Amino acid sequence: MTFTQSILAFLAAASILTITPGLDTAMVLRTAATSGARPAWLAAIGIALGCLAWGVIVATGLGALLAASPLAFPIVQWTGAAYLVWTGARLLLKPRSAFADGTDQHARSGREALRMGFLTNMLNPKVGVFYIAFLPQFMPAGADVALTTLLLAAIHVALGLVWFAGIIAATVPFDRWLKTTLVIKTLDRLTGGVFIIFGVKLALFRQP
Repeated sequence: MTFTQSILAFLAAASILTITPGLDTAMVLRTAATSGARPAWLAAIGIALGCLAWGVIVATGLGALLAASPLAFPIVQWTGAAYLVWTGARLLLKPRSAFADGTDQHARSGREALRMGFLTNMLNPKVGVFYIAFLPQFMPAGADVALTTLLLAAIHVALGLVWFAGIIAATVPFDRWLKTTLVIKTLDRLTGGVFIIFGVKLALFRQP
């Protein structure tokens, strides 16, 4: 494939993968609905930074070393699984009952969202394995592998941010309803369940 053909093919494939419901979408949707647009954007930025970090790791060849390591990969895998299950259990068992509307609460909520978005991706070696397996399929002939890998990862991140922008904007008309106690508790518990499911899946993940 030529460079242009590779990029167009990747755009099509990555767009479908981006809008497929998953952990990142659930996190941004829940944050936007129950905490507001700013924390939701910080969660999206955290997710993007995590993906970019994996893009750098894969581009420099460290991703392949991690995937092949009989020690490092399980450590990251089980740490990530434990983090997801712990976070999910906390949301499931202790959901919030109100929207924090103070300045200090907003700041804490934003920092927490950024941290959660970043760690959820960085502690998930499946993201690295995905990049290792997926990105080479769209590598143009004769291209610089490291630079093209970074470019494809950046495109994937950009598509994700566009998708998250749509999710965040879609919650605006329902802002007052989404801030009710019942909705906040329900969304926290649903998101907690999603985190636990993905944590268990990560723990059971076996490399191909």
